Amino acid sequence: MKIFKLRYICLLILFIIFLPVNYSHAEKIKEFKIVGNERLANETIVLFSELNIGDDIDQNIINLSFKKLFETNYFKNLKINFENGIIFIEVIENPIIQSIQINGVKKKSLLDELEKITKKTEKYPFIESNILEQKNLLTNIVRSDGFYFAKIETKYTETNNNSIDITYNINLGERAKIKKIDFIGNKVFKNNKLRNIIISEEAKPWKFITKNKYIDENRVQLDINLLRNYFKNRGYYDVKIKSSFAKAINENDFNLIFSIDSGIKYFFNDINLVVSNDYKVDNFQDLNDVFVDLKSTPYSLNSIKKIIKEIDKIALQKEFVFINAKYNEKIVDKDKINIEIFFDEIEKSYIDRVNILGNFITEEKVIRNALIVDEGDAYNEILFNKSINELKAKNIFKSVKSQINTSEKNKKNKIIDIVIEEKATGEIFAGAGTGTSGSSITAGIKEKNYLGKGIALDTNLTLTDDEVKGRFSVTNPNFRNSDRSLTTTIESTSTDFMTSSGYKTSRTGLGFGTGFEQYEDLFINFDISLYYEKLDTSSLASEIKKRQEGDYFENLFSYSITTNKLDQNFQPTDGYRTSFTQTLPLISDDKAVENSFNASKYYSVNDNLILSAKLYLKAINSLDDDVRVSKRVYIPSSRLRGFESKSIGPKDGTQYIGGNYGSALNLNTTLPNLLNDFENIDFSLFLDAANLWHVDYDSSLDSNKIRSATGIAVNWFTPIGPLSFSYAVPISDASTDKTESFRFQIGTSFWWKNSF
Repeated sequence: MKIFKLRYICLLILFIIFLPVNYSHAEKIKEFKIVGNERLANETIVLFSELNIGDDIDQNIINLSFKKLFETNYFKNLKINFENGIIFIEVIENPIIQSIQINGVKKKSLLDELEKITKKTEKYPFIESNILEQKNLLTNIVRSDGFYFAKIETKYTETNNNSIDITYNINLGERAKIKKIDFIGNKVFKNNKLRNIIISEEAKPWKFITKNKYIDENRVQLDINLLRNYFKNRGYYDVKIKSSFAKAINENDFNLIFSIDSGIKYFFNDINLVVSNDYKVDNFQDLNDVFVDLKSTPYSLNSIKKIIKEIDKIALQKEFVFINAKYNEKIVDKDKINIEIFFDEIEKSYIDRVNILGNFITEEKVIRNALIVDEGDAYNEILFNKSINELKAKNIFKSVKSQINTSEKNKKNKIIDIVIEEKATGEIFAGAGTGTSGSSITAGIKEKNYLGKGIALDTNLTLTDDEVKGRFSVTNPNFRNSDRSLTTTIESTSTDFMTSSGYKTSRTGLGFGTGFEQYEDLFINFDISLYYEKLDTSSLASEIKKRQEGDYFENLFSYSITTNKLDQNFQPTDGYRTSFTQTLPLISDDKAVENSFNASKYYSVNDNLILSAKLYLKAINSLDDDVRVSKRVYIPSSRLRGFESKSIGPKDGTQYIGGNYGSALNLNTTLPNLLNDFENIDFSLFLDAANLWHVDYDSSLDSNKIRSATGIAVNWFTPIGPLSFSYAVPISDASTDKTESFRFQIGTSFWWKNSF
């Protein structure tokens, strides 16, 4: 021990003696001598080295400077020496990439996407590892376009001035299609349901546009995430999913196989919110009911996200300064999970600057108008994330990414970079349908970002057995740089009910509308419209209808209030939606007031049992005369199955004329698959009830009779597209009603869409 102490003391003495001597003899840089450089100027290399005349120099500083020079990628090799105040830098420069050529790709859209990648490296130093990375990126792009077996060869050609030309020779081969999508190990959900969740699609003859039918490993990885989220949101917390490809009948067709181990179903146990004293638990008292309702229900990631969203909303309202809520999960017992929710505090900061990058077509003001946060505002992560979501919701960008940096002026403040990747926003679409209620053809063109101003154009034409309708609209989502939209609409409709009802009309109009989100999920719209209508009647029409023949001018004002709390707009399983609309005459030949109300409610008992209820109410009243026959209320055929379209309610002689008031209630419940061998078939039971009553003059009216029917509906997803069947049994009807038990519809299968 004594020897150890003695050695320690000696070392300490030596360090004290030699340290000042060494420091006092620190050398300084007097001059730079650089050799080997051809393109880069001496001054540039010195700048890269971050060394300056007069700086102290030692081996550590030289090593650091060497690292900084090497990281520029401009040098294949370099040496740095120091002697007598002179820095000697010897370099061998990397070649510069003069040009990059792509051969073997004739498809312009694909070639443009590939060149977008290669253009980024032209005129930059050649680094073989970077080129290899670029080649892998090009491979992924051609694979995502369906060319799964594409081969890319790289050729280097040295040119003068230490430059190099790169050529990618691409052999695309044939596109690899997905013949069939199978799920192995899935014993929980119907395979057809899972196919509708993922993005990849089976190659069907009518799917000649979509890329999703081709093999793409990146897309499949996204499919795995979608499937995993689907299972996890239904209680299967530890679900495991893998994917693979198996060669099908021929060399270009493959089966996409997902192996699924769902595990057991988990349920929420205790849900606790950890709140510091500074924020008081009373502020979050409303969440207790949510916690109680969730206890013993299946585990759901979406449920946790809803809670966090509510906490964020409370924090925003109370102006709390914390970044965002987080949570921990802990499995207890066999199938129960405890949730602990907490949040982190942060110091208040402000936004110094918001940079918009990547928008070559879209005007910057269009992007800034969508942002809830602005330069100079206090930074709030909730509002910032909402801003990013608002940009994504516009659906005019391929991607919206963001990066938050620290301000150089004030380390507490933020500089936000929002990087936009634009996409084609034009669509050409067409569709057709037929059924027992008639046939239809639809076609149109849409543009969501006209001239890069965020303006939406929409034109479409619809033809049915008794109607031709054309419509053109222009929507500015940020009228006069506000959060209000302005929509201008021109439409024309011609109907021919001469055979069924003894009249026909031609109607042309111009409308202006504005709308905005008042609160979260609460939307308000206002419209002013001008219409001209010509009403003609047949010789067999009643005197009442003939009396209404002529020309009509209308100037109308309408407003609507909509609340949308559905979990998803397409095929919802939970939540509700309500909408009230009122239309008032301003200057009009036909002074009629129209009111309508629609409501829908969905409740998910489990994945195979969805209950839904829909309510429809509509009323139209004239302030001075009869409501003309073309404006009367009719019950939509989808609201009352078991009855022919426009075949209930008031009659004028032998012809149905609609009513002043209409109502309908639809109750529906899904059924488990009754045919296990046919997974592409969905069943549901329904009960429809409706009535149509009252006119402004005498008629053969059965005003107190509620029509109702019950039955079963079947949706069959066939190789030619989905078919809808319903068999209804009328429960109550009037003697004048026309009933029908069987109804079918095919239409959405013929829908075609292409982007430009």
